Amino acid sequence: MTRAPAGPQTLLRSLNARAILEALARRGPLTRAELMGETGLSRTAVTQVLRMLETGEAVASAGVDRATNGPAATRVSLNPALGCAAAVHIDHHSVHIAVVDPTGAVRAERQAPFDPAADLGERVGRIADLLASATASADGPPLRTVVIGVPGIVTRDGGIRDDQGPDGGVFRSSLSTRLGCEVRIENDVNLAALAELSGEVAVGFDSFALLVLDDGLGAGIVIDGRLHRGASGVAGEVQYLPQTPLPIAAPVLSDIVVADLALAEGRDPSAPALTHLDDAAGGDAAALRVVAEMARRLVLIGGSMTLVLDPDAFLLAGLAAHPAMVKAVHEAADAHAHLLPMRFVVSSFGKEATLIGAIGEATAILRETLFTRMLIASKRHR
Repeated sequence: MTRAPAGPQTLLRSLNARAILEALARRGPLTRAELMGETGLSRTAVTQVLRMLETGEAVASAGVDRATNGPAATRVSLNPALGCAAAVHIDHHSVHIAVVDPTGAVRAERQAPFDPAADLGERVGRIADLLASATASADGPPLRTVVIGVPGIVTRDGGIRDDQGPDGGVFRSSLSTRLGCEVRIENDVNLAALAELSGEVAVGFDSFALLVLDDGLGAGIVIDGRLHRGASGVAGEVQYLPQTPLPIAAPVLSDIVVADLALAEGRDPSAPALTHLDDAAGGDAAALRVVAEMARRLVLIGGSMTLVLDPDAFLLAGLAAHPAMVKAVHEAADAHAHLLPMRFVVSSFGKEATLIGAIGEATAILRETLFTRMLIASKRHR
């Protein structure tokens, strides 16, 4: 039986080191025996790699495990001083920040009012100050990367396009310069869709579309387990899908549309959509008609998407997950089932979905950044 030729020793050590670092990032502090079980490496290989990582200050002692039988075993963990990442969700009214370590654990949070229409300096300063406060309370590790979820179209280079047009990436670059680290901008609904990949509802779905109803209707599209952003970030702007008799580019379902529907039914057009949904749940006849029309439009959007993408299911989130809306959507979908069957289910996460998705992305980027830095530093110290 021939044995496969061994690769260069440095390559093997790098691969083994990455396996150990990933295990520590995934599981937290572990003993040598636990690292052997997680990675499949021998005790000798684990010991050699840990010595290399300790020399490069990539890992640190994390106390002693006295719960197991036999001699007490020392646990090791990623060095907490290596760095942290931040996940940020900006909506139309506020900003929510979470600082995470390489394991994905949230170490600090901040939430504050935020005006997305303020001038660039004010927006950048507001976020930078909140991040400084949050990282300080998380024992002050250096901030390595920031992932920000925002409403609006986000281009490949991190530019944000809204009703005022594209910003050319100025917000991203200005914030990156102010913070001294990488900043990634992503559409808020796309991040929410990424969160759904780890939720219970989407388990077993190869493809799905997350439909989030808030001030408008947006979609996060997952195809074969991967988020689809589109060539220019426009994928998911489903509230502009044409519907008769509306003209092309007119919003099909938004806060303005809901106001018009309410006015037509003799209800207060200035009332938020949530009021109409609550009243519909209470049996108000006019509110029920408003919600039924909202649901009809949403289902027609789902039908258009089905004819192109044919996803396993549509996940309802935001106001679309309100019980009155869910009931109306199922009724509208049933009315079209003989022509085009569609499946609508409530999403796994509530309003925190965007932040959860941003945390997942920020953690993944942080790990990759740290692993590269740590392996380079460890090689220099060998």
